[in-house]
Amino acid sequence: MGKFDSKSFNEKAFKYMVGRVPNLKTNELKKSRALKGNADIRNVFSTEGGAAYARLAMKGLADGEAVNYDGQTDIEATATKTFEQGVVVVGRAKGFIEKDFSYDVTAGEDFMKNVAEQIAQYKDGLDQDTILATLKGVFAMTGTKNLEFVNKHTTEIAGPIEASSLNTATNKGCGANKKKFSLVFTHSDVSTGLENLNLIERLKYTDKDGIQRSLELGTWNGKLVIVDDDMPTEEVAPTYALTSDTALVAGKTYYTRAGEEGSYIYTAVANPDVSEIGTYYEVTAEGYTEYTSYALGDGSISYEDLGAKVPYEMSRDPKTNGGEDTLYIRQRKVFAPFGISYEKTNQATLSPTDAELEDGSNWALVSSGEAEEAQRTYLNHKAIPIVRILSRG
Repeated sequence: MGKFDSKSFNEKAFKYMVGRVPNLKTNELKKSRALKGNADIRNVFSTEGGAAYARLAMKGLADGEAVNYDGQTDIEATATKTFEQGVVVVGRAKGFIEKDFSYDVTAGEDFMKNVAEQIAQYKDGLDQDTILATLKGVFAMTGTKNLEFVNKHTTEIAGPIEASSLNTATNKGCGANKKKFSLVFTHSDVSTGLENLNLIERLKYTDKDGIQRSLELGTWNGKLVIVDDDMPTEEVAPTYALTSDTALVAGKTYYTRAGEEGSYIYTAVANPDVSEIGTYYEVTAEGYTEYTSYALGDGSISYEDLGAKVPYEMSRDPKTNGGEDTLYIRQRKVFAPFGISYEKTNQATLSPTDAELEDGSNWALVSSGEAEEAQRTYLNHKAIPIVRILSRG
């Protein structure tokens, strides 16, 4: 098929073409086994009643303290509890325009193939945005049991990531369950630091001539490393305090302060005057960039592509710009972190925005769901193979 227009567009062929283009980020997630299909999610959303949001039952574990079997102590029996997990469908749609004139002036360039390649990458980016927004929301949870997860699964490093950082973080969050981790999401600045410490081991492949070569992909402590500069970063400003100096110290930078509380502006003093030293400020802690890295384990995120009635379609406009075609794409997918429930506390429509996914009030640790907090049983946070590492590089 040559130029794609609304007359010749074949939705099935286009979908097949998009599916053949390598989606590096999402494919590597699947290879790492961090994303795992979930039959319960697919089944519940295949019914009309579960079109956009559903609650799934999770079987509880047999627990409780055993009594002494001595012939005179009554045996106490307890029932296992059923946990509940809320899951939501994330819908996204977009349109892309191509002009007839572009085809004419490029001697029949195959825009169909070009768009297919870009759509694959674009959808890959949508999925990663959804995953990162979800993880941000999970680590923004509040409440006693939720914060137990957040605090135990967060490791803060007052400096660059070190050789032991990943092992320490996974052990802090999951203990013996740390063996389930298989993937690390990190910023290029962080991965470069790891490379400088020779902690990244490049994956190898053997070419057709039998020569072994290195791939761009690497592992850290056996975990696949996916590098992306869309990983969260935060600029942490320096902190200042009134100087306690009574005389000017050579080489020290002093600052004046202007503005209102919460938005102070500090300006370096070019020529300090000892008579003004009582009004000067100095830096008590340097500013830095805080990087967020995530480590994920096997099956840490349940993933289902539920599809849309019309995932791809073309619309023909013969008048505008001399004629143009618009390709529309639609997708509906579920990304459900294991052990974390989407509660839909703050969601305006049937599909959550990235901002709503980032809202910690929408997420909660999976529990048995009793109305009274004291009666609830919560999933052991160590069973959730998701950790966050905050570092300065």
